[in-house]
Order: sequence, then structure tokens, then C-alpha cells
Amino acid sequence: MKALILNSGMGTRMAPLTDRQPKCLTEISPRETILSRQLRMLSEAGITEIVITTGPFDCVVEQYCKNLELPVSITFVKNPDYRETNYIYSIYLAREYLTGDILLLHGDLVLENAVLDAVLESGGSCAAVSSTVALPQKDFKAVLRDGLITKIGVEFFTDAVAAQPLYLLREKEWRVWLAEIAALCEAGEVKGYAEAAFNRVSAQCPLRPLDIRNMLCAEVDNPEDLAVVSHRLREVESRTVYMCFSTDMLHSGHISIIRKAQRLGRLIVGVLSDEAVASYKRFPLLPFEERRAMFESIAGVYQVVEQRTLSYRENLEAYHPAYLVHGDDWVDGFQKPVRDEAISVLASYGGQLVEFPYARNEKYRALEDRARADLSLPDIRRARLRKMIAMKGMVSALEAHNGITGLIAEKTVVYQNGGARQFDAMWVSSLCDSTAKGKPDMELVDMTSRFRTIDDILEVTTKPIIFDGDTGGLTEHFVYTVRSLERMGVSMVIIEDKIGLKKNSLFGKEANQTQDSIENFSAKIAAGKRAQKTRDFMICARIESLILERGMEDALRRAFAFREAGADAIMIHSRRSDPAEIFEFVERFRGEDRTTPLVLVPTAFRDVTEEEWKQRGVNIVIYANQLTRSGFPAMRRAAELILEHGRARECDEICMPIQDIITLIPEEL
Repeated sequence: MKALILNSGMGTRMAPLTDRQPKCLTEISPRETILSRQLRMLSEAGITEIVITTGPFDCVVEQYCKNLELPVSITFVKNPDYRETNYIYSIYLAREYLTGDILLLHGDLVLENAVLDAVLESGGSCAAVSSTVALPQKDFKAVLRDGLITKIGVEFFTDAVAAQPLYLLREKEWRVWLAEIAALCEAGEVKGYAEAAFNRVSAQCPLRPLDIRNMLCAEVDNPEDLAVVSHRLREVESRTVYMCFSTDMLHSGHISIIRKAQRLGRLIVGVLSDEAVASYKRFPLLPFEERRAMFESIAGVYQVVEQRTLSYRENLEAYHPAYLVHGDDWVDGFQKPVRDEAISVLASYGGQLVEFPYARNEKYRALEDRARADLSLPDIRRARLRKMIAMKGMVSALEAHNGITGLIAEKTVVYQNGGARQFDAMWVSSLCDSTAKGKPDMELVDMTSRFRTIDDILEVTTKPIIFDGDTGGLTEHFVYTVRSLERMGVSMVIIEDKIGLKKNSLFGKEANQTQDSIENFSAKIAAGKRAQKTRDFMICARIESLILERGMEDALRRAFAFREAGADAIMIHSRRSDPAEIFEFVERFRGEDRTTPLVLVPTAFRDVTEEEWKQRGVNIVIYANQLTRSGFPAMRRAAELILEHGRARECDEICMPIQDIITLIPEEL
């Protein structure tokens, strides 16, 4: 594409400024003239071939352009008859250089980057118009019909909108227009506007109106215009632009949209908080501070700030940007409520949403897949639970007892009100693992078999795993278990302070269960901590005092003793449907210890929400057996229906389509 700048006029209405220099060299801001701004903008937009027509002061213009030292090639075409002709004749003289697509603009036109970008991104031939500007008396108007421009001139007022001499002409349309320009000039009609030629051939030269509304695009015809344009330019250059990123991997698509946003004004980049990223996307590979530093290092970024939620409201109200920039990928889908809210906030103070086509780059998709794969590596996976607790305050874990239930825990997402909720971790319990194997929950399934279950889950998922270690067994065995789990990439093991043959805690005092002494269990915890090779792995002490009805004081005494022995977290358990005693334990524990994570399995008191647990000071909520409990009734009913009817048709109504199941399973392990 080439640009054609028409600078052959005398600019008499700008006298005395134009007595000694051409109008295009009029200063519109400190150290910037109309021409230098045009050339800089064209260069930044990637247009490197420029034709400039000249009239008076042609040598001054040529030398001025050379002194700018811009990476562009400029061809100068002088109109020696500039006093007796109009720019239609200048175009005619330059016609041999005007091949291919042409961007045509007058030499006294001042515009902002957003206008130029909109024109260049137009699919076909177009001209800049404004539906919000009052019709000028003496300047160009465009007559519209059926979505196209049929006439351009100063004399048209009916069915017209304000127009500016800024055109993008694709080669096909330009050849038609240029041929008519040549025909008129060769017939001696050299004093009119080039638009007169267009009006004669508009039917063969489809030209679409590009509505720039209130954006800056105006000619400087006189000193009054200069004052207005200079003021508008100061406003343009002082306005702010806001956009937000969740990525921890910059690619060319990101840089491209950042550059586009920078052309709208001073760019403020919001960086989504770690918690917000993890809530809807994946755990960030880089923490917030490193992601912020990454954007701060990009040239031209004015400011980098934190955006704490998916909602833009807080930062839009704080910074009042003139423009919010976003890809068009949120027009539909779960982020649509976020978009709707942002539009409402922008409208409240006169801001505007600018959306660019979302670049679905295959290379970026490959990078994202690699990032997800990295999250499954033992060292990275193991460390995430601690980081999630620090990041979110409270995390939720869902039971998994094989690869497919692990994938359900991994991939299940619920979108609500423009946000997203998903599980943070997986719980691998002895109860569900034993049940899946048809065995009683009494440590009958040995640790080697349980490790194979973990392997199955690890192979297809990325989220942290919390492992039910039962009693931990003998201290010597527990040391081995810790080392094995840590090496596999498990984040936490939970062991309960009982001894002897383990039986499920739900039996409480109905089963003969013996609680370990504080001293012995503390020694087991300490041995496990000594066996660790990393700081990431966590040992959680599960206290059975309330289950066995030993009282609150015993439970608290054990909690603080186990913490002193090295336990990284404390789990308190209860059989009661009333959560009162759990509330009391949490309150009293938090009265003395504000930092040690508290873990809870709220199976019996299921009415309390996660948010309430969080407010009370709980850090991990485990949904310990819901997949097992919901899955078996469905499977049994399916079997009954087949037997009842002697066929599978009735069963299909309660079965998930096999295609939906397959979508859960990754193609590559």
C-alpha cells in the first residue's frame, strides 16, 4: 500500500503563517508539525512508500522530510501550476506512481491513531465520515445510500454526513477513480476537486462510509481550526487506555494488541491477580509480581496495576480510561456479563469499548498446552497447594479415586455472573479407593495399590493431590510413605491420631477405636517431617477427639501439640450434623494461631457454605466422597433398568453420551 499526501495548495487562509512556509509545516504540538505527524503515523502503521505532491515551497518540504530521517521512501511530485489548478491536477501529475492500493489524505489533515488504524483495517475501499458532527457549511459532506457513498462535495446537505478527505482505495476502485480524474484533467477541468471525478463514477467505484464519530480527524484551514485541533490533540495525547491480561506467556498476538492500544492513548495495563487467574483459567506459572514486571518492561506502557477480579468495575471507576481495549472473544460465553458490566461503567462517564479480533494463534495454543503440561510435573504440582492457600485463603478439593474421576475434578467449571468456579485440588481417600476396588475401608488395600491409583490420576491431571494416609501406620512405614508421596508430586498427606486396625471414623464409638497418645503421634509427625526433601510437601494431623467424644479441650490440646511437632496443617472432624462444635474449635484455635492451615471435611454439616468457612478461618474444604456416593446409585439404577426391560433403551435416559465422556480424556498423556 502507498500513501498519497496532497500538499500542493497555497494555504492562503492561514496567512501570515503561510507567507514563508507551507501550511503542512504548521506546528500543532511541541516539536511536531502537521506533516511530521502524518509521516510518523504512516511509518508506525507500516506504510513505507509515500507520494507527496507539492506546490509553493517545494524545496522546503523536500528538505524537511529528509531531515526527519524516517524509515520511509518519499516521491515528490511538484505541481508547477498550483496557482491555477486544484489538487485534482496534482493527482493527475502523480498518476504514474499511484499503483496498487492507495491511502489518500490532504496535507492539512490532523488525525489520531485510532482513525488511521480503523481505515487501514477496513476490508474494502472507504472514506472517513462522522455521524455525530454537525454538517459543515463549507467543508465536505458525503451523501449515503444503501450503505455506500454516492456523492462527495461541499454543496450536498440532503442524506449527508460530515466527511473528511481521508480515503482508503483498493486497487480496483482506485483505477476507476483515477481514470476519471485523468479524463477530466485532459479535458481541461483542472480547477475542481478530485471528488468531482468520483461523483461521476461512484456507481462503478463502491466506497463505504467509515464512521469515526467524535474521534479527531480534521483539516486545518485557518487559525481558528489550528486552535481547535491543537486543543483536541492535547486531549487525545493525555487520555488513558485500559486493558487487562491474565497471561504469564507473552506472544506476538499480545504485543500486537498492546501496540494497537498504545496508539489510542497512554496505556494502563491491568494484571489479573493470581487468585482471579486460578479461578477461571489455570494456576499461573508466574506469580503476580513477576507478571507485573513483565508488562512493566514493555516500552510505551504508561502504568501497570493489579486487577483483583474478573470484573473491570473497580479499575474503570478508579482510572476512568477513555478507552477499554479487549479482544472480541468475550462477546459471547461466560464473560459476557463482565463485558455488559464494563460497557455500563464506561457509559456512566463517557468511556468507550474498543474490541479487536481475537487472535487464535496455534503457536500460543501450543504454549498454553505446554504450560498445562508443566503444571503436572511433580515439583510444580507439589508446591501448588501451599501457594493456593496463600493466594486464595481457602481452597476446595474434590474426591477422586481413578483417572476419570480425577478428570472430572480437574475439568469441571461452573460459570456464574461473569466469573468461574472450579476445584483447586483432589482428595484421594482410602474409603473411596477401597470402595472402588470392592474392599472394606480398613487399610486392607495396601499402600502399593493405593500408589497405583495416585499414578493413574497424576498421569491425566495437573491439580494438587491431598492423600488420605489413614493412621500413617508404623512410624518407619510412614517415613517411607512420606518420601514416596513427595517424590510422586503429592502435596499433602493427612494422617489421623489413631492406632491399631483403622476403621472409618463415621462409626465413632460404635467401633473399637483407639486414639494414639499425643507423644507417639507427635513423634510420628516429627519423623515424617525429617524425612522430607522439600519444603513444599505438607503433613496434616487429623484429630479424632470430637469423633470419639473426648471433648473440645482434648482436641485443642492435641492440635497445638501436633503443630509444635511439625504438622503443617490441622484437620478437625465431627460426626454431628450440627456444626457448632466445629465452629467452636475453629474459633478457639484461631484465637491462638492465625496462620496454621485448618482442614475440614463437611460431609455431615453440608449447609455451611465455603465462604462462611473461609470467614471463620478454614483453609481447605474437602468434598470427600460425593462422586462415589452419586456414581454408585446411578450405576445400580442403570443395571436395574436393563434387567427390568431386557434392553438398554430405558437406561439411556440416565446415561451420559459416550462422546461427552471422551471429551474429558486428553488426547496426549
